[in-house]
Amino acid sequence: MPAQTGPNGRLTDLLKDARTGRVLVMGILNVTPDSFSDGGLHFDATAAVEGAVRMAAEGAHILDVGGESTRPGAQQPTEAEELRRVVPVVRAVAEATGTPISVDTRRASVAEAALDAGAAMVNDVSGLCHDPAMLPLVARAGCPVCIMHMRGEPADMQRATGYSDVVADVRAWLLSRAMAAEAAGVAPERIILDPGFGFAKTPEQNLALVRRLREIADLGYPVLMGASRKSTLGLLLGGSPPEERLEGTAAVSAISIANGASLIRVHDVRFMARVAAVAQAVATR
Repeated sequence: MPAQTGPNGRLTDLLKDARTGRVLVMGILNVTPDSFSDGGLHFDATAAVEGAVRMAAEGAHILDVGGESTRPGAQQPTEAEELRRVVPVVRAVAEATGTPISVDTRRASVAEAALDAGAAMVNDVSGLCHDPAMLPLVARAGCPVCIMHMRGEPADMQRATGYSDVVADVRAWLLSRAMAAEAAGVAPERIILDPGFGFAKTPEQNLALVRRLREIADLGYPVLMGASRKSTLGLLLGGSPPEERLEGTAAVSAISIANGASLIRVHDVRFMARVAAVAQAVATR
């Protein structure tokens, strides 16, 4: 098979680097009207492309495009609406930047259409569980996939926070999903794990995942931490709104990198790319 070129080839090389100590920055591009922090900011396709170009210039290694808000209590849009939001933006961003694109979706139909439009990776917050067609799709496509831990649905997930040991339970679940992906034909070097900060977790459980992230990183897959601007940080910062949680995001990102994270998913790319560079230099990888 010839060597991959373009964004797909760049993503393959980036993930190889992530396995040997490089920290990757994933920029969040929500094309939704109702995401908890940036809902509506990039809902217009032109604004989305402008945001993508800016984040690429600021140091994003991957751009994560999503058309469904998964904040606590959120309702899933129709399939047609999610496709309408995501596919034109993926196509336009792919044309405007050379930065690899990840599609943030739980639906195989949306993932497939986005991959056809220029995306190079699938980021599934359900851990490939929501749509039975998703796992065969990513195996067939041969694309990288991020498997995240979540219980239930965004609408009710915060009622499912009972764990015997949150880190051990999340670790075991992620390992089982990674094994299922490999059994379905997904190459292990294309698997990324995400413990799901803020998804079916209490604030203390979120902090435990950051504190003990090494237990998940030691499974051998790159680990993504997505704590940017989330409510746990607002709580720790005296009730600060999402746009005022920069310092909290920086702290969690730096500690996560020290504890083995290979990717951070963030809203504030320029600032967090600088945090990641310093944390990577200091951390023992």
